[in-house]
Amino acid sequence: MPGEAMAIVAPATAARRDDAERLGTLFDAHHERLFRLARRLSQNADDARDLVQETFLRAARTPSSVPDGMPNEEAWLVRVLINICRDKWRMRASHARLDPRGDAGRPLRPADPEAAFIARSLVWRALDALPPRRRAVLVMYELEGATISAIASLLGVTPVTVRWHLSRGRRDMAKMIGSPGGDES
Repeated sequence: MPGEAMAIVAPATAARRDDAERLGTLFDAHHERLFRLARRLSQNADDARDLVQETFLRAARTPSSVPDGMPNEEAWLVRVLINICRDKWRMRASHARLDPRGDAGRPLRPADPEAAFIARSLVWRALDALPPRRRAVLVMYELEGATISAIASLLGVTPVTVRWHLSRGRRDMAKMIGSPGGDES
């Protein structure tokens, strides 16, 4: 009888060990790329680390949902990361609408003499104003250097849709950056 008990317990333990090993392999293979993408989708490194951590936590909760094969697992992880970003952007947008100070309490500091800081703030504000998918497409194409077909594959849309979001995103960004508005000086 002890052999039977071991036969029942051993597969469950082996399955957990296999899942843990697979998660470790996924992390080793993809965490750097996911962090680079998350860093470009978030405003600071701490937020990017949180996004990557949440992505791998979701993979750990349901390891069987992660598809096999390098391109498929990467696409799954990128989609999860972008979905987490969308949730955070929506929450931030909701809080911004309810925040009486406006802009979620993050005003630009016009007294700061650094032009780079001002330009970066302006670009981040413009990116924040874009719809989540359009922002993700712009970041992956312009900052990550991903191809249109790769972005389409990762997001599960057609290349035409990616080109449309890219075109609209660039046009929207140009309008927002070209006429910043809201100068209080």
